[in-house]
Amino acid sequence: MAQCGNHMVVDDVWFEHEDAEYRDLLGAFDLYLVGLHAPLDIVQQRELARGDREIGLAKGQIDRVHRDRNYDLQIETAHKSPEQVAREICTAFDL
Repeated sequence: MAQCGNHMVVDDVWFEHEDAEYRDLLGAFDLYLVGLHAPLDIVQQRELARGDREIGLAKGQIDRVHRDRNYDLQIETAHKSPEQVAREICTAFDL
């Protein structure tokens, strides 16, 4: 998709240095890592609302997912809509 000129958004949870695979695959393109943050209670509410998540997964990941991560942008999402977050990302990277 990227080779055809498409902008891509990949939503993934990484532990340790798993982002290296994305860097290798997409190294020829502009790649921005964005950390999305919210307090545990908000994350748990979202987990329930989505209806397609294993309940408790967010609680198990919250302390690990952002550890030792170097992001190009970090956004607090607790009181923002997905559209607001998307606009913030586009503005930050002039997309």
